[in-house]
Amino acid sequence: MSSFTMHPEFRLHGFSFSGKSELLPFVKKQFPSHYSFLSDLFDDKDYIIAKTSGSTGQPKPIRIPKKHLINSAEKTIKFFDLQPGTKVLLNLSSDFIAGKMMWVRALIGGWNLEVVLPENRYINNILQQKSFDFGAMVPLQMSANLNNIHKISKLIVGGGVVSKALQKKIIDLPNQIFATYGMTETITHIAVKPLNSTAEQNFYSDDSLKGFYQCLEGISISVDERDCLMITAKDIAENTIVTNDIVQIKDEKHFKWLGRYDNIINSGGIKLIPEEIEKKLASYIPVNFFIAGFPDEKLGQKLVLIVEAKQLRSIDFEQILSKYEIPKQIIFIDNMFLTSSGKINRNKVLESILKNNTFENC
Repeated sequence: MSSFTMHPEFRLHGFSFSGKSELLPFVKKQFPSHYSFLSDLFDDKDYIIAKTSGSTGQPKPIRIPKKHLINSAEKTIKFFDLQPGTKVLLNLSSDFIAGKMMWVRALIGGWNLEVVLPENRYINNILQQKSFDFGAMVPLQMSANLNNIHKISKLIVGGGVVSKALQKKIIDLPNQIFATYGMTETITHIAVKPLNSTAEQNFYSDDSLKGFYQCLEGISISVDERDCLMITAKDIAENTIVTNDIVQIKDEKHFKWLGRYDNIINSGGIKLIPEEIEKKLASYIPVNFFIAGFPDEKLGQKLVLIVEAKQLRSIDFEQILSKYEIPKQIIFIDNMFLTSSGKINRNKVLESILKNNTFENC
């Protein structure tokens, strides 16, 4: 017998189902790309197999108990107060955890779910016709659908950093837009923060918390000796999860993401966090770029700016950055490699540059 059951008020494109025997054939015919996950969700095993995002390496499969999926879904439902009958848009692939969890939340929450393919033309078409109470997007989807994302009352965004330029475009939209923090191992997000003014209203208990992620109920956080985030939540993970994300912890419920430990540059004994430098430069560079460390005989690593362009307009780095953060070199490339979720694949870009050894000095 299946260890997973659906809420009696669950609807899919307005249709109700007596159980998996009705739902699965419908999904197989209408939404075949989602059938494999739904079939696994309703089978007799007490776990599913998911794969990591691959943002820092090759995607790898991990086993997730279905009870953890349910517990995670309940946290989101409670945090955003999403009652049965909530109208929800699913425009994510169920190959990854974000898409899987939208199904789980909808099924146990009794939501009215509408499914479209992840491509922007399908998202654009449905948002022109309908409004929704809740939805989830990656930054690339949000950027491509700026004229219509206000049609989703509460929108969560994950799978990549929302740039300052994009945040400026959404800051005054009338709906609530939130960034999420999470990964496959945490069964999608364990914390959220407002991205626009509407979402920020009444969110923080005091102004000193602005810009910090707030953890969902039942999540405990701490840092290790590297200042990397550690997450404890027995109802979604058997063991404490140690991440490679450098964070600043404000209190037991709030933290600020600073960057990846993997990306730290040690230049002449000075440790630099690329993501912090990238934030400072984001308003001045209108194309894809990132900061990296290249081998250097004197410094060990030298700080390099990699830009997806033929050239870059003049930037007064000394006015924007500290003396240690100023790039020693600028490398121009034709195309950035991206992951399947739209993040810059830093490792692949660096491998290509070093392999071809075709770059231009500052």
